Amino acid sequence: MGALVLPYALPLSRISELTTTQFRRTPDGAFLALGRHPVLVPPRLALLIEEQMEDPGTEYFRRQLDDGTHYLLPGQAPGRARNPLGAGALLRSHGLPILIARNTAMIEAVTDLPPIIVADLFGLHPSTANRWAGYANDSWTHYLAARDNQPPAPP
Repeated sequence: MGALVLPYALPLSRISELTTTQFRRTPDGAFLALGRHPVLVPPRLALLIEEQMEDPGTEYFRRQLDDGTHYLLPGQAPGRARNPLGAGALLRSHGLPILIARNTAMIEAVTDLPPIIVADLFGLHPSTANRWAGYANDSWTHYLAARDNQPPAPP
């Protein structure tokens, strides 16, 4: 779970709801559908996801249930996702400050990309991404101003 917080600024509640059908590998790389568009997954993270999907204990429960819900991180109860509160407590017990990491990742994302693109990539509401851009004090007005001051492209 922690490996999905930093690159994609996902809250644990969204990570726990991820299913195996949202992950796919192609010749071009591994992708995870977080919003409307799949995002590229770093190779090492893709291997971790594949190991999780092929875990014998997890696969046993998936076969026994066969109810169509193939959570990437199945919970103890049949057909349910892992509890994000319990997962957060486990990660914190190992010294991983999830909320701080997520906030840092979100601010990093909105300072690197326009908020509307962050919203589309990570499956956020546009106003949420704009609010994060405000927290980062980065309204992207400098980008728009620079774009308006560029000479027209030659025909």
